[in-house]
Amino acid sequence: MKGRTAGGIILVAMPSSSGPSDRLPSVSVVIPARSAAQAVAGAVASALDQDYPALTEVVVAAADEPTADAARSLEDPRVKVVANPNGSTPAALNIALAASSGQVVVRCDAHAVLPPGYVTRAVETLKSTGATNVGGRQVPRGKTMFERAVGLAMVSPVGAGDARYRLGGAAGPVDTVYLGVFRRSAVEEVGGFDETLERNQDYELNWRLRQAGGVIWFDPRLAVDYRPRGSVGDLWLQYFEYGRWKRAVIRRHPESWRWRQSAAPALVVGLGGSAFLAAAGSRLAGVIPAAYLATTLGAAGWHLATAQLPEAILEPVALWTMHLAWGIGFIVGPPGGRP
Repeated sequence: MKGRTAGGIILVAMPSSSGPSDRLPSVSVVIPARSAAQAVAGAVASALDQDYPALTEVVVAAADEPTADAARSLEDPRVKVVANPNGSTPAALNIALAASSGQVVVRCDAHAVLPPGYVTRAVETLKSTGATNVGGRQVPRGKTMFERAVGLAMVSPVGAGDARYRLGGAAGPVDTVYLGVFRRSAVEEVGGFDETLERNQDYELNWRLRQAGGVIWFDPRLAVDYRPRGSVGDLWLQYFEYGRWKRAVIRRHPESWRWRQSAAPALVVGLGGSAFLAAAGSRLAGVIPAAYLATTLGAAGWHLATAQLPEAILEPVALWTMHLAWGIGFIVGPPGGRP
């Protein structure tokens, strides 16, 4: 087996019997996992079941022993489990990167399932576009009625703005993608994931990759299932953390700001101003709440009318939770006054 380099990727020459699969780059799948003993085996199995011949390993960076044991239970020599005593996602990703060897690195979350053919298509897209990172859509697959309602909110323009990895759209360069399939050399050149960020580390890494001249490429045919949060409390905490860590990223990289990131904080400020006007007896107090209520109820009504989805009844609750939690988190900012 011999190798040569093309576009920063080591191409591995497979045996002649492999036909069209020759000259494939070696691939490692990395999975950060914490408190995921019930889910991680499914993620690992979906990676092992890929039809890509040069998938050399699946590295799980586990933050706890039950999760590590669940990953080891598959008893496949390609599975490597490493410890992540820090417990954070970016630390886990860097540990898994350091323990892996593939020239292409596929990120998979512990609660995600890679669909058949995902790695093959992603590597083909990397090679054909010359991109640094490729990825596709995050597809919400809820099991309970509330989870499905959150899924509707996540893929609605009212909930996602213009984020293509949520809404879909044409293939092409974007700011960020869900998960990601990276050229290892590019990730190492920019220093890997920022371990001071507890959330939003994907977007921040993609920002640095783009600043270094790389391209982040969206391919709508790459789609990975995602299970939304199952309660208002869990959803609130998730989006509160998203908001506060997005504030940290914008502080560090002001040029990364996008209009959609101001919508939720502006809503919180607007509703606060409306409460002040109401206390003062102003007739204008209801303008912003009424407009927001009409928008969110309209989004749910559209899903009810066009798709007859009963979970759309709870979609406004999901939207209110996501918007207010994200906006308040952004205004509060990261814990401990971190920059």
